[in-house]
Amino acid sequence: MLTPAATRLAVWGDPIAHSRSPQLHRAAYAVLGREWTYDRRRVDETGFAAALASLDDTWRGLSLTMPLKGVARAAAAGLDRRAELTGAVNTLLLHPAGPRGFNTDVGGIVRALADEGVTEAPVARIVGAGATATSALVALSEIGARRIDVVARRREAVEPLADLGRVLGIEVAPAGFEASVHPPSPVTIATLPGDAPVTDASADALAAGGGLLLDVVYGHWPTALSAAWERAGAPAVSGLGMLLHQALLQVRIFTTGDAGTALPDEAAVFAAMRRALDEDA
Repeated sequence: MLTPAATRLAVWGDPIAHSRSPQLHRAAYAVLGREWTYDRRRVDETGFAAALASLDDTWRGLSLTMPLKGVARAAAAGLDRRAELTGAVNTLLLHPAGPRGFNTDVGGIVRALADEGVTEAPVARIVGAGATATSALVALSEIGARRIDVVARRREAVEPLADLGRVLGIEVAPAGFEASVHPPSPVTIATLPGDAPVTDASADALAAGGGLLLDVVYGHWPTALSAAWERAGAPAVSGLGMLLHQALLQVRIFTTGDAGTALPDEAAVFAAMRRALDEDA
């Protein structure tokens, strides 16, 4: 059990100055009446272990962003199922028995899709094959996906996702950006960095199939893909909804120890977090 003195929280990553997590978390704890602090700190992979070891018992937990999700998983003494499946930890609860690792990105994606009316998708598409694509794959499995096309520049980059797909009972099919025609998809999750180069021709070919685009980027908007979806007259949303929902799940973890346990007056907490996000836009 955490001690009453465990009141400090932070988000770590590199870079970190852009993170909106402090505004979101501070808004939540104000509603909950918790006098907790939440800050940001630039920490890279090589400095992570020493930084984690330096924390005393006033620390409650950490949010982790890139590039720390792999080293955070390695440091965790226990993992939730989503972290086990993805191999990525974006939340550490600093339990005396050892840090407990969680992946709230998966739940953030599921909830962001639900906000747009997508609660099931037997087929879907992911653009990109990096770490966030793994969370997207697990999220799509939770809404019933059985086939997922993964559009990537290198076919071999899709192989780890195909392996995970076999574990989840999902057919993962690689596709290239150079294709002029793609199968239609009711939902596409783009996991590319905001400044990733995508030609108009490639973006338009992907958008031609219609369906919802959830682009996890929120700092570079519009992206090449969201612009193509707009040209095609199809809906596209940024990653702000995912950011908001994954942060709410982190607040649950830091408050209750469990991502599945709702907060007291959670609707008011969520509304305050949304306002903080809007005010920071």
